[in-house]
Amino acid sequence: MSDSSEPIFISYAGPDSAWAEWVAWHLQENGYQVVLDRWHWRTGDDFVTKMSRALDQACAVVAVFSPRYFEAGRYTEEEWTSAIARRGRYVPLVVEPLEDGQLPAILAPRLRKDLHGLSEPDALKALLDAVRGPARPTRPPAFPGAAAPSAPPAPHGPQPPFPSRTGGGPAVWDVRDRRRNPHFTGREAVIDEVRAKLLAERQAAVQALRGTGGIGKTLVALEYAYRYADEYDLVWWVDAEQSEQVVARYAELAARVDVAKPEAGVEFNARYAMEYLRTRDRWLIILDNAEDPDQLRSWLPEGGGHVLITARNPAWSGIVPGLPLGVFSRGESVAYLRGQLLALTDDQADALAEALGDLPLALAQAAGVMRGGIPADRYLGLLRTNTAQLLGRSNVPDYPVSLAATVTIAAERLEADHPGAVAVLRLAAFLGPEPIPTSWLVTARGSLASVPEDAEDIFWPESALEPLGRYGLAVVGSDVFQVHRLTQAVVRETTYGEVVDAVQDDLAALLTAADPGTPERPGTWPRWASLTPHLTAVLPAVVARAELRPTLLSTARYLVRSAQPHAARNLAGTLHKTWSVSLGKDDPDTLRAAHMVTWVLDALGAYAEALPLVEDILERRRRVLGGDAGDTLSSAYDLAVTLGSLGRHEESYVLHQALYERRRATLSQDHPDMLRAAYGRAAALNDIGEREKARTALAEVLELQRHSLGEDHPDTLDTAQHLATTLRLLHRLPEAHRAVSEVLERRRVVLGEDHPSTLRSGHGLGTTLYGLGRHDEANSTLTATLERQQRTLGDDHPDALNTADSLGGVLAHLGRYVEAQQLLRDTRTQVQKTLGRDHWLYAAVTRNLAETLEAQGRKFEAQKLRASLQRKPTPKKRTP
Repeated sequence: MSDSSEPIFISYAGPDSAWAEWVAWHLQENGYQVVLDRWHWRTGDDFVTKMSRALDQACAVVAVFSPRYFEAGRYTEEEWTSAIARRGRYVPLVVEPLEDGQLPAILAPRLRKDLHGLSEPDALKALLDAVRGPARPTRPPAFPGAAAPSAPPAPHGPQPPFPSRTGGGPAVWDVRDRRRNPHFTGREAVIDEVRAKLLAERQAAVQALRGTGGIGKTLVALEYAYRYADEYDLVWWVDAEQSEQVVARYAELAARVDVAKPEAGVEFNARYAMEYLRTRDRWLIILDNAEDPDQLRSWLPEGGGHVLITARNPAWSGIVPGLPLGVFSRGESVAYLRGQLLALTDDQADALAEALGDLPLALAQAAGVMRGGIPADRYLGLLRTNTAQLLGRSNVPDYPVSLAATVTIAAERLEADHPGAVAVLRLAAFLGPEPIPTSWLVTARGSLASVPEDAEDIFWPESALEPLGRYGLAVVGSDVFQVHRLTQAVVRETTYGEVVDAVQDDLAALLTAADPGTPERPGTWPRWASLTPHLTAVLPAVVARAELRPTLLSTARYLVRSAQPHAARNLAGTLHKTWSVSLGKDDPDTLRAAHMVTWVLDALGAYAEALPLVEDILERRRRVLGGDAGDTLSSAYDLAVTLGSLGRHEESYVLHQALYERRRATLSQDHPDMLRAAYGRAAALNDIGEREKARTALAEVLELQRHSLGEDHPDTLDTAQHLATTLRLLHRLPEAHRAVSEVLERRRVVLGEDHPSTLRSGHGLGTTLYGLGRHDEANSTLTATLERQQRTLGDDHPDALNTADSLGGVLAHLGRYVEAQQLLRDTRTQVQKTLGRDHWLYAAVTRNLAETLEAQGRKFEAQKLRASLQRKPTPKKRTP
């Protein structure tokens, strides 16, 4: 290969980055252009796009072969398969011997160039020979009996060091008998970032890897040491959990580098080692498990080397720069498990990773246990029933202490000095694994009987949370803290008897105090989102507590309002079923839970299923509470809405009108219940064809809502949307367009792009654009809306079917008859299945389909469709 203006792409596995840089450097020095991701791609770039483009433009691919190059889950597979498929030049360089059977069959016949075991000059010559290819010599070959010529000198200027370990690596190497983990997975970005940050400092570069127990900090430090060993002349590992061990290890280092004085004593010799490091460069000191920064900061060496710290204690963040290390990404977890357990499927690995919270130590323990013959399903079952016992088993060399022992030992050490911290840990163990707002503890302070605290401690609860972070039992942030799900499981299983009872009492007090406010206002939804997973996690323990019933019911209401109907159905259904037994079917709270179930069914579009339950609740409330009770009137409103949704508009209007009169007799005109009744009546007027009366009534309600509830309240936006629909039906299209556009924009901001109400506004905008003759815009708007509705609500949801009907009409008008006909036929079938032939939407879709067929000259089929409508349909309703 001659020097080319087209670049050479360097393909390598992350652990072989030192080789990749060496290869790239010397190819550039010899006139070649190269593409190396570490040099040319920025943080935030799309890796896959960059890789694909580079492979398209490359004149050749130079591949750095090692056992890691062919590990499952690496992008190197996409790189070499793409290079082979393109039939371009592919140059394999072997930098480590490959194991039998590791080389894919398609690559086996290709000639490879071995670099491992060569000196740097020989390796450079081999590299250039491989890239340039064979060539006829320019002068006669030397007589074979003569001495071989000397190797050419290395290029001048700074360059990446040669990555082979022909000299045995650093002159001083002691990582305390820790072998490199052959199954090390993931963390490539972390190791790259550590390396970059250490290189960015000119003197005494320090980085601290911080994280909870079992997160893999030590393994990352060890992999870094092995991967970059040849960048250092000295690598020294210090077990730093106890300060006396640190002094002793530095004294050993002094002896190793011949600066120790036998008569000086351990601490003096340790200082001699520190002085030695101060005057040298190219060294790496690893302080592992350095949990006491106050004592250890004086033992951070200065000089031209690097210090890498691993610690649970977050206090290091205020002393030295570093990286917080979290759990594996799900991709890393799946890759690790499948690399360890070859028979495991992706789905099984994903389920295990989810149950184990992606914690590296737990994944390693699981792989060790399952290698003994336990299948994935059985392991998952044991994890649910015998968590602490299962996590107490450890046959993983890289983690000498099991997860259960790690948690138990830390908690026992903490108990003596910080009993309040352990009490908070127990409380958190019975909540969900999601972040817990610190404000909950502040609000509930004084009512948590199991949590000892000093009433005069102005820093509580931070004073209780700080030790949890220091011992690696929780991740503590500025306003939240979080305990890993497996740490929670171990703590729960080691909490017994009266302590459990006290903790459950405190759970009820804590969750009751954490009141996010009314779920009717979207501004409270982020706080409800924090509370809901914890409530559902402790539901079996607290569902019978009277003080939590209002909070549980409000949680179901929040889930409905925020468009999470399936989660709402699970919660409301559980509450209704449980309270029906414990409180009775006619208890007000039981009926409120049933009320929430009907809301869920309405949100799911299951109107026929909701109707008998709505009627039953109304009858029970009339009998138990009386006809004028607030809950009874709410059920009457729900019945009117449900009848309207089923197309029974006349019945719906009669109920809305009666409810409106009843509310008006007892409530002020701006009371929320009065406004809701007025809105329902106005919407019902529209449904029975009284458009002008509906417009006037809706405008009056909207003005009152804007004044009393605000412009962005969901009820205000519902009314504004319905008014826009009414204006469109009255053919006041410019006004309708302005109104629906404003509602759509407000709903996007307040509710989100995918909220059902936002998507109804998108449908309204599309139909209005169609009425204005802006057919292409209508098509794109309705298409985008339908895609979102089908993704979030399902193909058979009434909202999606309504939009599909409108889109079919637009497609037909644009002359796209085949698409329109297919969409309308599918929609008609689904409407008949979901809503029935008597629903107004069935007639609407049928008429639309008939018009589409007629436009194609298929008049007989169109007439037959119209004749199939056995009765005059009710007036068409457009859902706001």
